[in-house]
Amino acid sequence: MVIHEVSVDELDTILAAGARLIDVRETVEYVDAHVPGAILVPLGTVAEQVDLFRGDGAAYIICRSGARSMRAAELLAAHGVEAVNVAGGTLAWIDSGRPVVTGDQPS
Repeated sequence: MVIHEVSVDELDTILAAGARLIDVRETVEYVDAHVPGAILVPLGTVAEQVDLFRGDGAAYIICRSGARSMRAAELLAAHGVEAVNVAGGTLAWIDSGRPVVTGDQPS
């Protein structure tokens, strides 16, 4: 199974168009800094919450560096969900100079 990936540059444009972004890191990581609008669903709970990822269009999945989000995307794809991995993850987003949000809310 092939999982598509996008760069943080592509993600920025996609988010502006209204895409859904799911962050699969742990709560403490998410609270520390996350991409504005990202919804937290820790990797360990993804299998139990597959329906949260269903919807119009792809679900974009992000983690710290891209490894956990790839695992989540593979699991979701196995359940028929269109999932796209964000290459480089939150670290790449931060390294690009884009803003982040702190706290437990998406925005």
